[in-house]
Amino acid sequence: MAKILVVDDEKSIRSTLKEILEFEKYNVDEAKDGEEALEKIAKEDYDIVLCDIKMPKIDGIEVLQKAMEMGKDTQFIMISAHGNIETAVEATKKGAYDFIQKPPDLNRLLITLRNALEKSDLVTETKILKKKINKSTQIIGASEPIKQLLKTIEKVAPSEARVFITGPNGSGKELAAKLIHEKSGRANGILVEVNCAAIPDELIESELFGHEKGSFTSAIKQRIGKFEQANGGTLFLDEVGDMSLSAQAKVLRALQEHKITRVGGEKEIKVDVRIIAATNKDIKKEIAENRFREDLYHRLAVIPLFVPPLKDRKDDISLLIESFLLDIAHDYGTMPKSIDKDALQYLTKHDWPGNIRELKNVVERLIIMSDKNITLSDVEMYGGLGR
Repeated sequence: MAKILVVDDEKSIRSTLKEILEFEKYNVDEAKDGEEALEKIAKEDYDIVLCDIKMPKIDGIEVLQKAMEMGKDTQFIMISAHGNIETAVEATKKGAYDFIQKPPDLNRLLITLRNALEKSDLVTETKILKKKINKSTQIIGASEPIKQLLKTIEKVAPSEARVFITGPNGSGKELAAKLIHEKSGRANGILVEVNCAAIPDELIESELFGHEKGSFTSAIKQRIGKFEQANGGTLFLDEVGDMSLSAQAKVLRALQEHKITRVGGEKEIKVDVRIIAATNKDIKKEIAENRFREDLYHRLAVIPLFVPPLKDRKDDISLLIESFLLDIAHDYGTMPKSIDKDALQYLTKHDWPGNIRELKNVVERLIIMSDKNITLSDVEMYGGLGR
């Protein structure tokens, strides 16, 4: 339910507007002057402020200006019995959504309110989207292994060198790849991710290089592959150790010649792509057992990068938990929960075979199942970690 503040020094007008708006199912507060209005605006987030211009002490224009200075996204609709074009122009220049003369026409007032609420919703959605887009990738931790990892990323990222990331499942290989891209000269380009383990062998070449219409039974139209999509940016080949030998040969050729050919096509297409690859497999064992091409490995691993498991960086667990408590609460739109010291110690001692992914899942479960404060008994009951 939208929340509206009616600001007017005339009680009869405040009461009339409140009655009308509450009938329309709005939640309405009142303020008898500018001072009271600013006190309420500072404490509450109103969707709309209906504000008289001519008031003693602080007038409506000053209320509008001070609310803007507070960083409030509230939509102001100014009302006045002494309205003229100059007043309306001044109000809109200061940031008001609209200007209405007294006595307000009921239909116009309600239409203006609905339109202002739509704008308020758009402003909120835009802020959320911008926050998501602008949120930079972070690797949380202060342990020695993480310090070394971040130091290497800082050196490697600005170069064009290919990076081969190894580490167990859930340790943060994808996060490392994103950070390298964000700190590279290709940051304004696209980062295209491919999970090689999730694509059937018969489709991996089409996924990477694209295909021409009619090149196989289900190829009903031309498809642009991931190499072309990533042109000018970065291609992240996750779980590259699961790629078929046939696809490996084509990837090797693409790296050597900076060209690809779509499945079923003959035309060579130039591509400018930086490759970051990752695997949780023992790649030297895969090479020894002829499941991964050694020449491709040496092409990909100009810079080898190891992301340590969580059991080797236990000093970071408390930092990660605090970060997850904030991030998950933000995603849920709730207040962050606190965690008892003994509960935190219990979680820190666990080895976390599923690494950061497992830790985040447990924290999210505890947030859902516990009260305002996460206790040791909550961890024992809902953590699923055992003794």
